[in-house]
Amino acid sequence: MSVAKKSVDTIRILSAEAIQRANSGHPGICIGAAPIGYELFADFLKFSYKNSKWDNRDRFVLSAGHGSMLLYSLLHLFGFDVTQSDIMNFRQLHSRTPGHPEYGVTDGVETSTGPLGQGIANAVGFAVAEAHLAAMFNKPGYPVVDHFTYVLCGDGCLEEGIGYEACSFAGTQKLGKLILLYDKNDITIEGKMHNTFSEDPATRFAAQGWQVIRVTDANNLALIKAAITRAQSDLTRPSVIICHSVIGYGSPLADTADVHGAPLGEDNLRKTKEFFGWNEEPFAVPLDVKEHCLKLAEDKLEYEREWNKLFKKYELDYPELAEKYKKFMSGADPDFSDLSKLFDFTKPEATRASGGKILNILAANMPNLMSGSADLAPSTKTELKGRSYFSPDNREGCNIHFGIREHAMAAICNGIQLHGGLRIVCSTFFSFSDYMRGGIRMSALMDIPVIYVMTHDSIGVGEDGPTHQPVEQLIALRAIPNIKVFRPCDGKETAAAYMSAFTHSSPSVIVLSRQNLPQHSNSGLTAMTGGYILSDCEGTPDVILIGTGSEIELCTGAQEILASEGIKARVVSMPCIEEFEKQTEEYKEFVLPSSVKARVCVEAASHLTWYKYAKDYGEIVAMHTFGTSGPANELFKHFGFTKENVVEKAKACITKTKNN
Repeated sequence: MSVAKKSVDTIRILSAEAIQRANSGHPGICIGAAPIGYELFADFLKFSYKNSKWDNRDRFVLSAGHGSMLLYSLLHLFGFDVTQSDIMNFRQLHSRTPGHPEYGVTDGVETSTGPLGQGIANAVGFAVAEAHLAAMFNKPGYPVVDHFTYVLCGDGCLEEGIGYEACSFAGTQKLGKLILLYDKNDITIEGKMHNTFSEDPATRFAAQGWQVIRVTDANNLALIKAAITRAQSDLTRPSVIICHSVIGYGSPLADTADVHGAPLGEDNLRKTKEFFGWNEEPFAVPLDVKEHCLKLAEDKLEYEREWNKLFKKYELDYPELAEKYKKFMSGADPDFSDLSKLFDFTKPEATRASGGKILNILAANMPNLMSGSADLAPSTKTELKGRSYFSPDNREGCNIHFGIREHAMAAICNGIQLHGGLRIVCSTFFSFSDYMRGGIRMSALMDIPVIYVMTHDSIGVGEDGPTHQPVEQLIALRAIPNIKVFRPCDGKETAAAYMSAFTHSSPSVIVLSRQNLPQHSNSGLTAMTGGYILSDCEGTPDVILIGTGSEIELCTGAQEILASEGIKARVVSMPCIEEFEKQTEEYKEFVLPSSVKARVCVEAASHLTWYKYAKDYGEIVAMHTFGTSGPANELFKHFGFTKENVVEKAKACITKTKNN
């Protein structure tokens, strides 16, 4: 038996043993696709196991994240910081080998995967970033950015809509350094693929502009090697290698759904070891396999050494470009030394228009910024002015036409951000955030600072009707841990939202209006606290009016009416609840003193956000139904969003507090 084949079998057995020990996992793909993973790591993947974040490494994404033990076994054999103990603790609490790959948890894992199709789109983002940075920095004889992105997927990833969206985008953009290894075993949890997926993937990929290569037997390392070599040779289009495999190959459960998502069982594991002639102790790596894989990994260290030499020469010949490259890769924040232009708003204006101005002011000092939209940049105002669009003929373009592919857009942006060297903003209408929620959730899970701009933020959309009027979206996104949702009331709060988004490591959603809003005299940088006193009264207020976005105008209008009647009201703007909740208890008590129990919360969205702040005696002016079609001003009146109604609610809760 060759040491290569023995290495493949080691991956298979290690994976099966870890899954059996955990009594949880997906052995089928780990066993069936082991030759694909081995061949890629052994003969193609460019990496430095001693510096797994080396800039010019090839990226590998396991889109079929349920096969995580396949990836962990590969990382273990090829020198990454994944130990035998880590393998033995697969899927255990606090282990470095969680059930699905998690970015930042396991050395060598490029992105969190598991929700099928997300990884394909992430890989497309990696390829976009590589192409863009290469166009910006490479010079003749100096390919400082020059690497491939590989992604391993299964049938399920291609059944998901996001997989289709991402592959269509990649083919249109002719991302020739993207290679998709498709483990085609024709099995899902419910059985044979023909029940649900009867199309011809080869024809589909060809129609999308991909090079299509077939490997008829995924156990044949020579065929896989030839296929990847061929894929690398055509840089005019992405490549898919359709590898026909047998799920759970060599086990008694091979080619059945039973091996997909459950341990083999002790008896079947023993029989599988017999099939492969395996006589090693549990979790042991044969000495010749260990030496072989580590020798391959050691040889690959030369890639980084050669790149370092190249970059030193590059610094001498192109010092300005080299310095710019280092700034890009360090993730430098924009320059906020001069804030005057950011906060220069005097006339009523839609916050989407204000946001466009702010974004372009920031972009002037951010050459590493890219911005894209799901076919809505003229409406969302997120186009970077004076900069071209990324395309097959213009890789230096900083704007991206994502097309009407919201879900893929979010996940592609995750890949662009994860690649390093770039910051990314993407946009669509707020109601369509539902289409991209999976990608937004992965941004939050990985804690990466993708910026989502969502315009047309409420029933203020008007005549387009309830399909386009967000109601539940604010509470839905606020429910995601580790994400900041801003809904600014004017241009200055919008500037504060962008400043917060660009200076923090977490993802942000900036929710902006379609309709014009007034500029408030006391808004501004303080909005970065998430909640603050926008307009106060003398002494202790009788009632606190809390709002966001366009409803702040109602609160200030109501404050004036109440003041004319001798009722003291404080207006609190709360553009970002997540940031407000991070403030000290002293600050929160200062803004919302617990002694003032009369409170009115006003937001043209779901009421569910506000019970925490309204408390027992407060009132909430919010949406309890979907919207309807009609002029925006009429809709606001129809649903009770008037300053007169806020006044009525304020008086009602003042009365309640006096009677209790």
